[in-house]
Amino acid sequence: MKISEGCNHRCSFCIIPSLRGDLASRRPDAILREADKLVEAGTKELLVISQDTSAYGVDIRHQPRSWKGREVRAHMTDLARELGTLGAWVRLHYVYPYPHVDAVIPLMAEGLVLPYLDIPFQHASPKVLRAMRRPANEAKVLERLKSWRALVPDIAVRSSFVVGFPGETEEDFAYLLSWLEEARLDRVGAFKFEPVQGAAANALPDRVPEEVKQERFERIMTLSARISAEKLRARVGTTLEVLVDAVDADTAGATGRSKADAPEIDGEVHLCDAGHLSPGDILSVRVEDSDEHDLYGVSVDPPRR
Repeated sequence: MKISEGCNHRCSFCIIPSLRGDLASRRPDAILREADKLVEAGTKELLVISQDTSAYGVDIRHQPRSWKGREVRAHMTDLARELGTLGAWVRLHYVYPYPHVDAVIPLMAEGLVLPYLDIPFQHASPKVLRAMRRPANEAKVLERLKSWRALVPDIAVRSSFVVGFPGETEEDFAYLLSWLEEARLDRVGAFKFEPVQGAAANALPDRVPEEVKQERFERIMTLSARISAEKLRARVGTTLEVLVDAVDADTAGATGRSKADAPEIDGEVHLCDAGHLSPGDILSVRVEDSDEHDLYGVSVDPPRR
């Protein structure tokens, strides 16, 4: 893993292994040492991103290393726990729902890790998941979502889905929409299937016509926007902790993110009467309005710098 040089948020840094190819896990003490230096330098948020964060350490047999006088395994749970002691927000991305992911949820309840998971479900239809060579356990996922929310009611789950995968029927797509209605994920992205050089899916029969892909893409995005608007509307009147990303000196407005919002891919929190703020400030915000993706509010206490 390394710190991404491409992260353009002054308050956030990404801890990223290679996003392609075989697993190549770094020693946990090296990651923690680098993250510790960033936090000491003023970084307020650490984004843990990889091709498969849940599989961290599998290739090096979860070998433990010494960190500040204690052993830390090369394992997602250990790494998340230790990152959570550094004093910055810790956000987990590309977490496949292996059973051991359940052990991270108590860390969220303790406040060590942000109540946020980016899980690439890809689809819900058992038939399509099998064609993708992914576990077809959509019903069990719904049960786990319920258990996670029981322990951490404000957990935000984002995911991405592929529409128009070869062989996807209207029945499969309707199954996905029904699943999403029940799952009520907080953030949803969708992609139309496109052949990728060397991918096994290129040889699958029953290609979905482009116009059908487009129609399904529009339907899933319409549904996800409605669910998002409903969930954000329920936030109106509540108070959230917000990390400020940018301040507009001309309008005295500011833009930030709640714990439910990753930079660049999720929503934002727009603040008025915020000319006194600076990027990196963390403050409590009373939510006064919402739309399909964003929240609008005012600060209710002095910022913490």
